[in-house]
Amino acid sequence: MFTGIIESVGIVAFVKDEGTNKQCWISSSLSASFKPDQSVAHNGVCLTVEEINSQMHRVTAVQETLHKTNIGEWVPGQRINLERCLQLNGRLDGHIVQGHTDTTATCISAEEMGGSWKFRFQFPEKFAPLIIEKGSVCVNGISVTAFDVTENSFAVAIIPYTYNHTNMQHLKMGDTVNIEFDMIGKYVVRGRELERGI
Repeated sequence: MFTGIIESVGIVAFVKDEGTNKQCWISSSLSASFKPDQSVAHNGVCLTVEEINSQMHRVTAVQETLHKTNIGEWVPGQRINLERCLQLNGRLDGHIVQGHTDTTATCISAEEMGGSWKFRFQFPEKFAPLIIEKGSVCVNGISVTAFDVTENSFAVAIIPYTYNHTNMQHLKMGDTVNIEFDMIGKYVVRGRELERGI
């Protein structure tokens, strides 16, 4: 379980295909503190740390994960948002994030707003019931508030601290991001579907 508050930005050092899986080595200031079998969110995707080597750690994404995330597009030099799992004695500064990406979205606009930044993302329309105006959404592992929500897009406003301490500063139009919709909203939608016999 995570909160969507990014702790560090890692850099993809090495990528290797292993059958239908993709193995990645990530270099970061946190890597040396990790332990094998630890869960860490990478751009919002919960991945298990398999090996640590000095300032790098190794993770593997299986086919199902590659299908629903942007990990298949990772290349050496790419910056990845990192967050360790939530501690139960800590504050929930963002919102409840599982690290289970629902889909990817495309950045369709990026605009500097004189001290903040506004990004708009387009996502598959079938996910429209899962996002609401001023609701929480996780973009590349970052807990943000959605606004100007349409049937297939939403906007977010990024403050300077978040912009400077995540990979949002490198995001441009056409880039793909990982999206996790609010878990509570998903249960509400599922409950309504069951009531209707869907």
